[in-house]
Amino acid sequence: MQPELTPAVLASLRRPRQYPAVSVLVPTHRTKPDNAQDPIRLRNLLAEAAKELNADPAVTPEVRQDVVRQLDQAVAELDPGSAEDGLAILASPGEHHVWTLPRTVPERVVLSDTYLTRNLVAAYAAERPYWVLAVSADRAALWRGDARRLVEEQTNGFPLTRSLEDPDAERKQQIGDLPSTYRDEQTRQFFRDIDSAVNEVLAPSVRLYVTGEREAIGLLAEVGTATKDAVPVPHGGLAQAGAEAVREAVLPAVTAQEKDGVAATVADIEDARGRKEFAAGVDEVWEHVAAGRIRVLVVEEHYRTTVREDGNHLVPAEPGDLDARDDIVDEMVEQSLETGAEVRFVPDGTLADGAGIVGLLRY
Repeated sequence: MQPELTPAVLASLRRPRQYPAVSVLVPTHRTKPDNAQDPIRLRNLLAEAAKELNADPAVTPEVRQDVVRQLDQAVAELDPGSAEDGLAILASPGEHHVWTLPRTVPERVVLSDTYLTRNLVAAYAAERPYWVLAVSADRAALWRGDARRLVEEQTNGFPLTRSLEDPDAERKQQIGDLPSTYRDEQTRQFFRDIDSAVNEVLAPSVRLYVTGEREAIGLLAEVGTATKDAVPVPHGGLAQAGAEAVREAVLPAVTAQEKDGVAATVADIEDARGRKEFAAGVDEVWEHVAAGRIRVLVVEEHYRTTVREDGNHLVPAEPGDLDARDDIVDEMVEQSLETGAEVRFVPDGTLADGAGIVGLLRY
């Protein structure tokens, strides 16, 4: 199973590699009959990669054999049943990585000293990941979710557990000194530990949903700070539940928050337009992206376009044209993030006049 595409993973992939770092991008399809050509397309691109390796005088025979072996191992790991809209295979001496992506990618083979990551970066941004913390008096589970799946984290001690047995419970009950579960000091300390663990794992800006009994959610907010901006989802019994039960419980809250986010983005666009801090369309937005003037980049989920440079402007082009840039949208997403901009994806048809992409400017 491919690892989660997280900021830490992306940062690791973007570090320099021993030459050659080979990136193979393949557009794929989820269903028949469109997916029938995907294996052929993949074989052709791998053959192209092998040809470029053979023709490159900077690549020794030993390194060439190693990288080809890494590519073969990557292909062997593919699961035909998990195909999505794009495939990225990255290989260099001693390592390989494979991702299926929920966004289409252009056919491409690149040899460099770094992997081509713009399509991975855009896919991560488009996923709009969120986190779920499911708590009870004796267990806390942390989940990472997106539009495709919900996966339980097994990191930083999660899931956290403890025993509810109190060796002194009988004596306390006899003298009337047995506190309720969520007033017990041992429970409070356990919840402090949960709060500390969440703070170590999650950045303050992530979308977090907290689910559990109302007393549990309230206690967690009382003893710590990790959930102060989280969305509460009162629902008992989920700390021990599976992915599907947790996902179903939080889905209404996730959907409602995403709708609110789209409405807020539309309002931000109108505000920026009124202050003349607004750009629309791929050519105009690209100019501001290149200059680092984008504060917020807004992209419709399935917006793609192919362009080429004509002087200082980008003009429409056909895929396969000389100097055509098939993934200009993903380029803009990656470069905007590099300059500290926020990137928001919105449903198709949200942006007026069919712009597909707009930028809110810093100045």
